[in-house]
Amino acid sequence: MTASNHPARPGIPRRMARLAAMAALLGGAAAASASGAPADMAADRSTADGASPTAIEATDGYTEGEVRRIDREAGRLTLRHGPLKNLDMPGMTMVFDVAEAAVLDRLRPGERVRFQAGKVDGRFVVTRIEPASSSSR
Repeated sequence: MTASNHPARPGIPRRMARLAAMAALLGGAAAASASGAPADMAADRSTADGASPTAIEATDGYTEGEVRRIDREAGRLTLRHGPLKNLDMPGMTMVFDVAEAAVLDRLRPGERVRFQAGKVDGRFVVTRIEPASSSSR
């Protein structure tokens, strides 16, 4: 088995396995919402890694989260975040591309942030991000 194959399913590339897992998580949240379960229960059942979806989306469209990892070479950021209403996504930990790579130099793992994200060309992208302490709320 090569490094690019999923260890539990030989022959399936890791990226495909991750996409399948994400689809399953999102499908579970949609099913829970459709069944009439409260939104917070749907998010609790759908959290990918046990991350508590305690952060709430602010009324200004920002979502609170925590920086988990920064990959400056790839221009990516791993965030543990609360629900992203504009993407119909429950709270979880996931990797985002960033619209401006320069913002990665201002962040550090463990930092609490407020951010906006969207889907651009099929990818999840952080379009705006700031330290949570800079909030004027």
